[in-house]
Parts: sequence; structure tokens; C-alpha cells
Amino acid sequence: MSSPAPESAPGLRERKRLATRLAIQRAVLNLASQRGYDNVTIEEVSAEADVSPRTFFNYFASKEDAVVGDVPTLRDLSEAEKFVSEGPGEDVFSGLGRLLAAASNSFNDNREESQRRRVLLREHPALFAKRMAVLHDFEDDLAELVFRRLTADGVSDAAAPDVVRVHARLVALIGFATMRFAYRGWIDTDDQRSLPSSIRDAFAQLDSTLATTYRP
Repeated sequence: MSSPAPESAPGLRERKRLATRLAIQRAVLNLASQRGYDNVTIEEVSAEADVSPRTFFNYFASKEDAVVGDVPTLRDLSEAEKFVSEGPGEDVFSGLGRLLAAASNSFNDNREESQRRRVLLREHPALFAKRMAVLHDFEDDLAELVFRRLTADGVSDAAAPDVVRVHARLVALIGFATMRFAYRGWIDTDDQRSLPSSIRDAFAQLDSTLATTYRP
């Protein structure tokens, strides 16, 4: 089996942009953990992150958005098109594992900050609901990619498009659940693996579980 191709590193401008975005999120999480979320202002967050309030709003529309933070994204991700065009000879779940591991590179790979965020989301139902809404959008994007993949693989030749969409949604939800399984294991342990590595390992476990459970 060939090794996965190395993921391309972002350019200098993108690295600076990501660093500023992460600094703002880190600042709001630190201050909210110390003082309580309701007692933190955008001006204080901006000062803590060493940016101006104007710069804050270039990255986040509100304090709530900064606390909710980033989730993996599939839009404008080159690996998304690779997944769609892999062909029927490649396992769909293996492809999903590679795709979601690549998508998680845009995620803040810091366990302690992720733990702080989880505490705040649990304490504030409105913030939790907002993050769930973002994740539901991610599920929809993932289901659409799976539908495109199945269609490209010729599944639609034997089934009506609405049937393929239902199938795609199920496959996407299994992939999404596997990613969440990896994330929960990553956030709750002292394992030094990166989040993308944890996701790849979780999909390997999924493959092993399916093979064991449904062995002829």
C-alpha cells in the first residue's frame, strides 16, 4: 500500500492569517475562562490578542463567533475534488478518512484550548446551538460530496437520484460520526498524535470493525 501524499503547507500570507485568527480565539477563550464569558468585551479580546477591534471584525462577526471557533471546512479544499474523482475502485470510507483528515488541518489543533471551548459551550446553550448549526452545515457539505462521488462512480445508473442522496447522507453521517469519535478521543487523552492522525486512525478502526462485524 502506498503512503498518503504529504499535505501541502499554506503560504506565508495564509499562515499569518491563520495565526491572527487563532490568536483571537485563544484570547477570548482565556479571558472567558478567567472572568466568565458574559464579562468579556471585544475590546478586551482585541487587546489580549494584540490586534485592533477593527481587525477582530475582519475575522469574526461577533464575540460569539470567536468562542464557537472554527470547524473543519470542505469548501475550496483541493482534497474534496480528489475524493469525488477517486473512482469506484477506491473504498469510499477510506477516501472519507483522507478527506476529513485533510479538512481538519484548518482546525485549531490545540487540545487545551479545545477543552476550554467545550466547557464554555456546555455552560452556554446558545453558543452550543450555534456550533451545532455550523456542524450541520458541514454535514450537508459532506453529504453533497458523497453524492457527487457516488454519482461519478456510476451508482446513479442503477438507482434514482433521490435514493442515491439518501445513501449518500447515510455514508456521510457515518463518516462524520467517525470524525467525532476521533475528536473526542483526541481531546480527552494525552496522546501526542495530531488531530489529522487521530482521524486517519479512527477510519482504520472503522474499516477493521466493518470487516470483522460483516465478515462472510
